[in-house]
Amino acid sequence: MAKTKQTALMHVDEQTKAAAVELVQSDIKNLIYVVRNQQVMLDSDLAMLYQVETKRLNEAAKRNISRFPERFRFQLTKEEYKNLKSQFATSSLEDNNGYGGRRKLPYVFTEQGIAMLSAVLRSDAAIRVSIKIMDTFVEMRKYMANTSLLYERLNAMEIRQINYQAETDERFEKVFEYISEHEEVSQKVFFDGQIYDAFSLIISLMQKAKKEITLIDGYVDVGTLNLLSKKNESVSVTIYTQKRTRLTKTDIENFNAQYPALKLKYTQAFHDRFLILDRETAYHVGASLKDAGKKCFGINLIQDVGIIKDILQRLELETEE
Repeated sequence: MAKTKQTALMHVDEQTKAAAVELVQSDIKNLIYVVRNQQVMLDSDLAMLYQVETKRLNEAAKRNISRFPERFRFQLTKEEYKNLKSQFATSSLEDNNGYGGRRKLPYVFTEQGIAMLSAVLRSDAAIRVSIKIMDTFVEMRKYMANTSLLYERLNAMEIRQINYQAETDERFEKVFEYISEHEEVSQKVFFDGQIYDAFSLIISLMQKAKKEITLIDGYVDVGTLNLLSKKNESVSVTIYTQKRTRLTKTDIENFNAQYPALKLKYTQAFHDRFLILDRETAYHVGASLKDAGKKCFGINLIQDVGIIKDILQRLELETEE
């Protein structure tokens, strides 16, 4: 009778232990740490899972020390133990774990060491627990591998984004620098004596033309042609001036021999000077180009596109034979 009662109590106790083990299994992954670039578990955590005292667990390992080389089981240093305690506030890292206390620096077991424990402890419960721990280690390795791959991809994306941003910033800086240096000035006034500055601006304006230049100037001479010679190649030029111009037929032929093509036409419809580029951009020039910089004069960008069309239309109507 007494033996039957004792057997029943032992059976109940085994059921209680099994239930406790099953309860902890879902949290096994939280008991796996990384020390010395290896996944390990603390001796006290393993003792809890195997339902033995920590001291007895380590004694079993020492009795079979040949089965537990350092790559299977090693003792933490003070610094390693301190780092773990600072990162994980778990009861297993304290000195009151309920399975033998913590008087010495703990031992940790690697995956291979845990597999070896099932053979040393020699119980069905130890085998079942070890299998679940092994499965958890495999799951953790897959998770870490996937996480590492994700981080690598994110890092690669971040690096590409940083490089793209740097290249974009550099392109924008170049654009802004160009705009700053080539910003169109709607009005510019030159005072007497600023001949070089005046000529430089007029030449820079002419060089903006890609197809044709139309110049309306009642007083042109060879000096005007000298300015027009700075135009881009293949850009045609039409000069509208008065018949009493100082330009000769020979001057035009000489110019065309080197800087084609220039046409000379006559009109008396305009008093002011206009420089029109590609029939879409126009400037009002306050002095004949040949006299630029000799006296005070101004250059104004014509903002109204309609005015440019009116000027070109007037030229077609008021051109003399």
